[in-house]
Amino acid sequence: MEKEYEDIPGTLVFDADRSREGYHLNQFCISLRLRVNRDKFHQDEEAYLNAYPMSPEQREAVLKREWNRLLELGGNIYYTSKLAANDGINFQNLAGIMTGMGREDYRKMMLDGGRPIEGNRYKSEWGKE
Repeated sequence: MEKEYEDIPGTLVFDADRSREGYHLNQFCISLRLRVNRDKFHQDEEAYLNAYPMSPEQREAVLKREWNRLLELGGNIYYTSKLAANDGINFQNLAGIMTGMGREDYRKMMLDGGRPIEGNRYKSEWGKE
């Protein structure tokens, strides 16, 4: 069932359904807050992931660092950012990667007040005059 808020462009709402879908993915990501787990993950990523019963799509997204796909598959941005931090990517750089804008353009956009509201309110408005 499609939810009303799925009409917001560029937005994946982390709701109860997405939370359930991403539970093991998010447990993996939050585990990286501890150095011992980061070290184990660096030694053998695939072996470390075996401790978390994620879907094959989630595993693939982790291994390929498909940041937006992780969110689509139930990842919480605050947890998945632990994986990015593990790779030396800070939150601002991650946002630049995820938007396709790059760090500096993303930073400038945010300092200038964010994305304009025109064309960004609802997908259902696209193409309508």
